[in-house]
Parts: sequence; structure tokens; C-alpha cells
Amino acid sequence: MLEALAGEAGAMALDYARRGMRSWTKAGASPVTEADIAVDRFLKRRLMEARPGFGWLSEETADDPSRLDRREVFIVDPIDGTRAFAAGLPDWTISLAVVRDGRPVAAALAEPVAGRIFVAALGHGASVSGRPLSPLGRDRVEGAVVAGPKPMTVRAENAGARALPKIHSLALRFAKVAAGEIDAGFAGGQSHDWDLAAADLLVHEAGASLTGLDGAVPCYNRPVPTHFPLVCAGFPLHGLLRQVAGEDRRRGGTS
Repeated sequence: MLEALAGEAGAMALDYARRGMRSWTKAGASPVTEADIAVDRFLKRRLMEARPGFGWLSEETADDPSRLDRREVFIVDPIDGTRAFAAGLPDWTISLAVVRDGRPVAAALAEPVAGRIFVAALGHGASVSGRPLSPLGRDRVEGAVVAGPKPMTVRAENAGARALPKIHSLALRFAKVAAGEIDAGFAGGQSHDWDLAAADLLVHEAGASLTGLDGAVPCYNRPVPTHFPLVCAGFPLHGLLRQVAGEDRRRGGTS
């Protein structure tokens, strides 16, 4: 169900991009477009019709605290990387996840411009276009290709890594780690459940790791759905980058 709906939502968003659309700024100076709202409404209608007992959490829907009483919750970002989408850039995604007891158990992540959909199910692996995902197994920071906010990538570069230009969709940044397309990705503080939940399952089912600097995996569907800085990579690079990313904090700096 998630994969099919991600595909339909991707086609809808591409149609808006071709026809043109209104955009505006919402609270927090974040951009939003007509496509964000239309995709959100489409996904909420279809998913909640299929599973009316689930909770719902989405970037573009007013938060309903009743989700906290539900064991299973849909966590959705109708367009992750709206700035890229509105600017005609390719690095945006549509992110769908089912979270049970605080952790993702099913996920689909559409990358419409590239024409591919990542999928994962707990205990059943992760794939893209039928190909199993497999992260890189780099064992040193030197030479690693990383992506993320500059304060974190600069510390990795100082240890010998190479930083890519910004990947606007945070979910895609982590999906690329799961697929072995880059070595590692970072997220600064204040990322949200809808940015992370689907990609989190892709990463872990592929055999990589996504955690905070303390090594703890994210927990979803909490009252405040935001997260501290995160590191995503295969092993053993993940542990090495946690140390590198945390160095400034240990000296009292901020990221």
C-alpha cells in the first residue's frame, strides 16, 4: 500500500511542478506550496480510509494529540525538500512510514524526479526499484563522502572526509547512505519525525545505523516530534563519525 501511494503522490507532485503552483511562507519561515497541501490531503484520505484506527502525524497537518494514544501512527512528509521542489531541483522526496510503539515498521520513500521508490519492512530488508539496499563499509573517515549541515561536515572534512553540496531532502540524504551512494549523512538539531521515520527504517534494514551522538536510535510519536543531531553511516564508520561530530560539543561548542 505505501509503495503504491508514494508513487501516486509523486506523480501528483510532478504534475504540479510542470503546471506551476502558488507558494508561500508558513510559521518558522519554511516554504510551502499548493502541491504540499494537495499531496498531504490525498495521502491522509487514502491512508486513514485504509487504517482508520491509526494515528496521523504530518508536516502539513495540524497536530492532533490523539496520535499519542495510538500504538500505530502514519508519519508523513508530503514533500521533503520543498525548497528544492519549488526551485525546480531534483532532490526532494515523498516520505511515508508506519510507526509502531515509537519505531518505524514499514516505509516508502519516493524520489519522483529519478523515478524510483525506496521501500522497507521491519525484518524483511530494504530495496529500491527491486534492488536490495547495501551501505558502504568504509572503515575510516579519511576519504568518506558525507552530506549534511556545514557545522557537522566541516568537522568530518577536518578528519579527511569529502563533503557534498547540500542534499535538500533529509530523507533522501539518509536513503543514499542505505543505498551505498554516499558514505554518511548528518542531521542537525530540530529535524522532525516526518523528515526521518521512513529513512530510518531504510537505513537499519539495509544494515547501516542512524543514531544520535550518544548512539541511541530515534524514538517517534512523542509529544514534541523533534530530534537532536544525528549521524547516519554503515559500520564501522558510524562510530568514528559519532566521535568526530561530537568533538566540538565536548569542547563546549554548538552545531
